[in-house]
Amino acid sequence: MSRSRRTRLLTDEQWNRLVPHLPDNAGKVGRPFADHRRIVEGIIYRYRTGIPWRDLPRDAFGPWQTVWKRHRKWAADGTWDRVLTHLTACADAHDQIDWTVSVDSTINRAHQHATNTTRPSSEPQTLTRRAVGISGSEPAAHGIGRSRGGLTTKVHHIVDGRGRPLAIAISEGQIHDGQVLPLLLGDIRVPRLGPGRPRTTPAALLGDKAYSSKQIRTALAARGVRAVIPERADQQANRKRKGRGGGRPHTVDSETYKRRNVVERSFNVLKQWRGLATRYDKLAIVYRSAAVLAAVIVWLRS
Repeated sequence: MSRSRRTRLLTDEQWNRLVPHLPDNAGKVGRPFADHRRIVEGIIYRYRTGIPWRDLPRDAFGPWQTVWKRHRKWAADGTWDRVLTHLTACADAHDQIDWTVSVDSTINRAHQHATNTTRPSSEPQTLTRRAVGISGSEPAAHGIGRSRGGLTTKVHHIVDGRGRPLAIAISEGQIHDGQVLPLLLGDIRVPRLGPGRPRTTPAALLGDKAYSSKQIRTALAARGVRAVIPERADQQANRKRKGRGGGRPHTVDSETYKRRNVVERSFNVLKQWRGLATRYDKLAIVYRSAAVLAAVIVWLRS
């Protein structure tokens, strides 16, 4: 079936790098998977345009149910996380990762199609790669919370010095960024292609004042990570009020801190996908899987 250039979203070179790491059902009971490339480009097309799944062009991508079911299956089994891990491992093997990383979050409005489900009151939950790998289950509140903007979801990124995501998490919109940082750091895991342990520790972490707390600075120092985080005004005032007991001021490398804009640019790229800029998905694991797929595309293009 012929397809227009508008619906062919991956180059042949990108697809050749991607396809070896996609699962198949060889040896399993059931119908074999349909054309992976058509399905993957259908998933990308849906999130880039923000259209309902039922409106996917059938002549380009086949039945929308097939595209949705493949995306749902890969969201639960962590397929895109494994692809992202492989791409980062290849980049690290060629010394192409800048380990001066930046962290931040962006808040996205949840559409009514994502919120017409019960959200039981429970402890706030953050969805990370590790959480998906352990259980593959949906958090109780679906990663949707209530903040000033209404019903919202946060996407958290840790990116390398070139703005490419190394760790991605989803949380409810009212969750403070500092609460999610330990989970994000725990999600950084770049395996070696040869012998050796995976790299899990960046050289430096750049963050805004939301990450300025004693607990975060202590945790980063314990891991040997240099913190490039400005101190909040109230923290400065408390330290000065205590005199000598307040300790030394936290200095910030202003030249290094200028590089923090790469994480803001990573969110600019993310929000070019309208299905991510506004959340239409009910399930948090499905929404996060699309955010990881967007990161995979960034690495394929770099």
